[in-house]
This record gives sequence, structure tokens and C-alpha cells, in this order.
Amino acid sequence: MPTQAWARHPVHFLVVVLLLTTLGGCQPSLDAPPRTTASAPVVDSPGVPDSRHIANSNTTAYEKPSAHELVSAAVAPQNAWPLFRGSPQATGIAGSSLPEKLKVVWRFTANDGFEATAAIDRGTVYVGSLDGNFYAIDLVSGEKRWAFATELGFVASAAVRDGRVFIGDSDGVFYCLDAATGQPRWKFATEAEINSSANFYQGNVIVGSQDGHVYCLKADGGDLVWKYESEDMIQCSPSVVGNRAFVAGCDGHLHVIDLDEGRSVESVDIESPTLCTPALLGDRAFVGTIGNSFAAVDWKKAAIVWQFSDKVTGDQFRSSAAVTADTVVVGCRDKRVYALDAKTGEERWIFTTKGQVDSSSVVVGRRVFIGSDDGRLYQLGLTTGTLEWQYETGGSLLASPAVAAGRLVIGTDEGDLYCFGSEE
Repeated sequence: MPTQAWARHPVHFLVVVLLLTTLGGCQPSLDAPPRTTASAPVVDSPGVPDSRHIANSNTTAYEKPSAHELVSAAVAPQNAWPLFRGSPQATGIAGSSLPEKLKVVWRFTANDGFEATAAIDRGTVYVGSLDGNFYAIDLVSGEKRWAFATELGFVASAAVRDGRVFIGDSDGVFYCLDAATGQPRWKFATEAEINSSANFYQGNVIVGSQDGHVYCLKADGGDLVWKYESEDMIQCSPSVVGNRAFVAGCDGHLHVIDLDEGRSVESVDIESPTLCTPALLGDRAFVGTIGNSFAAVDWKKAAIVWQFSDKVTGDQFRSSAAVTADTVVVGCRDKRVYALDAKTGEERWIFTTKGQVDSSSVVVGRRVFIGSDDGRLYQLGLTTGTLEWQYETGGSLLASPAVAAGRLVIGTDEGDLYCFGSEE
């Protein structure tokens, strides 16, 4: 229902707000009007499968990546941050180093806040704002290269590949833009808001929508290859390894999808809805829920290996985890950042901020960078959790850091996009 209608019924509005708070946000945005087919034509293809949990039915075999492919898929490129969590496996591990001491290199200001995490490619920062604009900004100078305007703005993060930028907006339209000019190449309309960042498989782009579907589209042209239907909204981004996509949804399940056929391979009950993007390492997927638990799932066995929940301060996990071979680092709404043993789930250290931590962590060498609702960007020691550096931005940090080419970029809900690096 449009915002104006809620304003005429303040009591009803308050009740719904309380319900949304209790349910943890797996509900459509109140600010976004219902999707209408007139706003953007759907690109469709005849005979496309619409899959609903067809487990192990006519699916292709899992294509196991080589050791080199697994490593490259787990770490972001040195000079780019092309996806929401840096790499197809969504591990949040930067391939770039950062200076020992960070300084603000530039600050770009929009008319409204940044909730989306930036993408970085070929010396350009790509990020959408709540002011309705999607920006391309020079990574070195901070100067605007171009802006693409929509009515409602962007919460999703962009994905960049082969000179094209793929981004979904709050009206449910998924765009392919020319990376150099910002001119749209094609668009595809879903039936609800898009919070999901895209990922890639061969010549296709994969994205989720709050309409409960995961869409596989041709990167060239936007034709629909297949769509996968879950039981509830999809607000996380798909993670990819081999020919499998991993999507955690508001239906409380981790879905493993065959990317060749668009069919379910497994559906693992993680016991609560989630907005978090699964991080993949080996045969395990790591994801938190709004049910105050964080889980490691053996996706090949379709079983939970371990679960973690702080019995004292336990709260929702909306932060996606950064995962190394030894350690999982994840933020929580109890204002804490947790480091857990990747194999056992045992607590290694806790760092307490002064606000909720919805921002997702990024590992850079032996350092962890993460934002908080208290407006601070924190640098912590990966093995100890010791505070090594912090910077107060003056606005809440819901977005996550993007790290490439020796620089870190993050935006605030006040509309300031910061770039940190060295003075040289």
C-alpha cells in the first residue's frame, strides 16, 4: 500500500511497524508502491521452467571447480570489487591490500543516503543512492562520471562484468547499464523490490527479488533463461560455486539451485528467515538469521554442521559473514562483531560497538573492516579482535566496505560516500 494511505490510518501503521520489527524485516518495503506491469515490460521467453523445490529431479551433476577456480572465486580481484561481497562465493575477502594508516582521500555527497555497498571496476566506483540516482564515480578523484536516474532509488548493490553494470532498483526493475556511459542496454521487470545484488554464471546473470523468485537472465539482451520460485521473499544475493547457486530466503531455507536447469538440488531448513547472503568455503555455507542464530551448513549433505547464538545478548543477524579458512567474522544487531571458529563455531573473540551492526565485514590480510550504526568504520585485528583504528563518519553505516586498488569505499545513510586510502 502506498505511503500516503498509511498516513491516513496512523494506528494501523503503528501496528504494522511493530509487526515488521518483530518479524525482522522479511516484509515488502512500505515506501515502495505495488509493482505495475506498465512501468517496465517483462522480457520473457516461451517454455521457461518455473521451478519450485524439485529436489534431485532431472538435475545435472555438480561441476566441481578446480582448486585454482575455487581460490579465485573466493577472493575478490586485486583491482576490483565487482560483486556485493567481492567474489562469486561471497566470502568478503579482499584481494587488494590497504595502507597501514588510512586517510580520507575524497568524499562524495548525494541528496539522500547510501544503503548499498559500492562496486569497483576499472578505476570506477558504482553505487546507487536512496535519492533515485545510480552513480559512477572516479576512484582516484571522487568526481562524478555519470548518473542514471530512477524514481525510487537503490538498496541493492551493483554487479559489474565485461563493461556492463547490473543493478536492481526499489521499483523491482533490473537494469543492464553501459559501464562507460550509464546508458541502459536492457531492463527486466520483476514483481517486487530488488534488494539482491546479482551474480554470474557463464553468460548469464542471476538475481533475486522480493517477489520470491530467483531470475536467470541472459547477460546479453536480458532474455529470461529460467526462474526459480521459493516460498517467500528473496532479499539476499545469490552466491555461486561451480554450477550451483545458494540463496537464503525469508522462508527460512537455504536453497541450492542447479544453474543449468534452474531446479532445486537441496533445500536446507535453517530454522528462521534471513536477509543475509551465504558465504561459501569448500562444502560449507555460512549464514545468519533473524532468529538470533548463525549456522554453518554442509550443503552437499544438506545438514547443519553447527549453530551459534549468544545466549546473553542474542539478536538478529543481518550482516553477511566474511569467511577465511579458520575464522568467520559477522556483525549482529546486539551491537557486537563476532569471530567464530570456522570448523566448530566456537567463539574466538567479541568486539562491541555502540550501535547495531548490519554492515558486513571485509577481511584485508590480517585486518577486519566493518561499519556500525554508530557511524564508525572499525579496523580490528583478525586474530584478536583488538581495535586498531576507527573513523567517525557522522552517519549510520548500513552499507559494507568495498576494497580494491589500495582503497576502501563505504557510504552513510546521510548521503556521504567516503574513500579511504593513503595520502599519496
